[in-house]
Amino acid sequence: MEFYEKFSMSVFPFVTMGTKAIGNIDSYVYSSMQGTIESMRIILLMGRINDAYALLRKYHDSAVINVYSSLYLKNNFSIENFIVEKINNWLRGKEKLPEYRIMSQYIRSSEVFKPINDVFGVDDRYKRLRDRCNGHTHYNFYRYAMLNDNEIHIENRGSWLDRFSEDVRDIFVLHLAYIFFLNDHYLMSSDYLDSLECGMPPVDGSQYWVAPFTQEVFDKVITSRRPDVTAVLRINSAMQIP
Repeated sequence: MEFYEKFSMSVFPFVTMGTKAIGNIDSYVYSSMQGTIESMRIILLMGRINDAYALLRKYHDSAVINVYSSLYLKNNFSIENFIVEKINNWLRGKEKLPEYRIMSQYIRSSEVFKPINDVFGVDDRYKRLRDRCNGHTHYNFYRYAMLNDNEIHIENRGSWLDRFSEDVRDIFVLHLAYIFFLNDHYLMSSDYLDSLECGMPPVDGSQYWVAPFTQEVFDKVITSRRPDVTAVLRINSAMQIP
């Protein structure tokens, strides 16, 4: 929640090219994702594990939508195509984005993402994660209904919470890794721009520093859970990833 709050504010100055939006369209998406995670937290405090999984699927959807829209803009924006109609129409409420399956395939087939797709494709964790989310949303098993009733004693409730925690982290890693590939400047420290705004010469190389809150999530979440993802990001970016 804290990361997405800071992330939302830090990316706002970067105007989204390819649309008629004045600011950065991702800023509001990240703020919305912060709200979804906060809602999950509140529901889990009430013991509603099954409902939390429905929101987890929404969080996964949000991550895929954000990556898809950013990638689509990158692939289709040009001087000749200054406004990318599909995304601009989505912003204006005139056109829906494709269904989840099509967006996922678009991301997986992108040459831009090939290095990170190769890492994410080594196992089926995200397919299993999606299946869990869908299973809880549609009550595929009776025990899922029981996980929404905190008055019922279920011996493995703790293991379900641990599983949920791991699933949240996996989605977070997926989202941030893809965004880093597309827009690594989103994660830069403010030091470089702050120096320019104050009329001071920036410290040499400071344009490649990552923001402190980004360093923190790499240390606490990404590298600790998926060191292979961090290794690929380090190789494919000029940013100084911790």
